[in-house]
Amino acid sequence: MVQNEVSRSTIQKGKSALLRYTGLIWFSFAMIGQLIFVAFILRFYGSSIATGNFVAWNDRPLITGYVAGDFFGNLMFAIHMLLAVVITLGGLAQIIPYIRQRYTRFHRWNGRLFIITAYIMAFGGLWMTWGRGSHLSVISAISVSLNGILIIVFATLALRFAMKRRFDLHQQWAVSTFLVVNGVWFFRVAIMGWMLINQSPRWMNNTLSGAADIALSFGSYLVPLAAYYLYRFAKSRSSQSLRIFTSIVILLLTLFMIVGIVGATLFMWFPSS
Repeated sequence: MVQNEVSRSTIQKGKSALLRYTGLIWFSFAMIGQLIFVAFILRFYGSSIATGNFVAWNDRPLITGYVAGDFFGNLMFAIHMLLAVVITLGGLAQIIPYIRQRYTRFHRWNGRLFIITAYIMAFGGLWMTWGRGSHLSVISAISVSLNGILIIVFATLALRFAMKRRFDLHQQWAVSTFLVVNGVWFFRVAIMGWMLINQSPRWMNNTLSGAADIALSFGSYLVPLAAYYLYRFAKSRSSQSLRIFTSIVILLLTLFMIVGIVGATLFMWFPSS
């Protein structure tokens, strides 16, 4: 009887470890993909900004890149791209447990910088979408705007609970902020993942208003959020079947993300030609 209890306990621990490892696997590949994205921004936008070759922005398939005579709009775009590097690296550093636990002072100051940058990018993104007209369709603009609003709300909650020293809730909303902040990155990865799996731009069009465009646009931040809260829910419950189900869901999302990262790297960020 004791032996049976030990066996059951070992199985339960194994299933709990499976959930942790799947989360770690997801984050590891996400980190690799985001570092590749940072390298692309520094290589392309960083060099063009440093050399003053702003017209080169239009060599990429942007909705609104460099516009002659639009000093403020061009400046906002440049700031937005450079801050993408800051917030991506800062966000990754905030999530890594080793850094968070061993370098608490850095974690606090980096967290403040992350929140401030999130606000700037969210409000800047909303202005570029509606003020500068950087959108291809109303539905795509709504998706980007909802993403920006969620960034502002989640960042505010993360800051509020940190100030109240409610670190359990702070961590929840900080991770939520990290996920929605990376909505643009997830969208690019999701587009390439979808196109490679289907071997075509099925249900997509040039105005980002096709069925797949809409699903991928909203899903780029809502699906990672849903997966994160499913992960939290599964961790808080003793149901082993729920933990296995959650692990499978996260692994499937990870596989899709890996396909998208490979596609984005080869065909979007560092094409051979």
